[in-house]
Amino acid sequence: MIRLLIIGTGSMARQHALAFRVLEGIEIVAAVEPHEDRLNAFCEEHDIPQKFTDLDDAIRWNGFDAATNVTPDVFHHPLTMRLIEAGKHVLCEKPLATTYPLALEMTEAAERRGVINMVNLTYRASPALDKARQIVLSGEIGEIRHFEASYLQSWLVSHYWGDWRSEDRWLWRLSTGHGSHGVVGDLGIHIIDFATYAAANDIIWMESRAKTFHKVDGDSINGYVLDANDSFAMSVELTNGALGVLHASRWATGYANTLRLDLFGSHGALQMTSDGRKSWLGKCTGTDIDTQTWREVQCAPVPSVYQRFVNAVQTGVNADPAFRRAMKIQRILDLCLEAGDRSHGGVRLD
Repeated sequence: MIRLLIIGTGSMARQHALAFRVLEGIEIVAAVEPHEDRLNAFCEEHDIPQKFTDLDDAIRWNGFDAATNVTPDVFHHPLTMRLIEAGKHVLCEKPLATTYPLALEMTEAAERRGVINMVNLTYRASPALDKARQIVLSGEIGEIRHFEASYLQSWLVSHYWGDWRSEDRWLWRLSTGHGSHGVVGDLGIHIIDFATYAAANDIIWMESRAKTFHKVDGDSINGYVLDANDSFAMSVELTNGALGVLHASRWATGYANTLRLDLFGSHGALQMTSDGRKSWLGKCTGTDIDTQTWREVQCAPVPSVYQRFVNAVQTGVNADPAFRRAMKIQRILDLCLEAGDRSHGGVRLD
């Protein structure tokens, strides 16, 4: 039985608790949270026996085998490094770190220590994404020549998920002073992983631009300076020479939470959408190319990242998405953040 420690008690930590609770071979034995009232409420809700307000105390206790780090982005590196030093297996929320050098340090440390290391890129549980990659690798649509990928949200426009003007859970995402890297850091890692995993190719060249839009007088609400980027656009080249565009925004009216991907190959094309709960895959191949006909592809369920983490700890064989995958994506995100609201001439990554 794997004994699991949960670090953090926010809304995403609740999702981790619920996801791990239904899996066989794992038991949630403890939680870490510096605020005692939140810690007590979280442990009571999820029937967690041990409580710690400091990770060092939990490590000295040593009654766990693995941990899931579900803290704000700025704490991913320091807390995960302490877990690695203690020889604990780690599932870390995305992004792996706030910068590429920190992500690289985490990756190399985990690999040296030989612990299971994975990042919670939740869209890897999309049946459409997994099936699309299989089709690409089979050669059915030929060589990828071009692609379009987007991650669209609209909570800066609508009240579908609440009012960002009055809720801390949204305001912090708009403020670099509160640890946010904006839409680049929050959504960028998902759409880059989503697109390149399906295309079975990595990015070797990119140029980008990110932008922060004026929202309220003074661009500040209750101490939150609203300076994090709201939208980004990126042009890239893949390993095989294919060109593509990736973009993400929180101003996409009509889209609550939608990932879209079109892959155009030399012998056909794939079209995919996902909202995190359900996904759809279509293809245009064979004689359908001449009639521009798209047909839905049936996709088998795939295990969640939570299940893959459990399997990896049980077998001792690291699974994807590993720290190294997230580290490579962080390099691209850093370059996008560095460019900010000005264009640059492009950067080679190989």
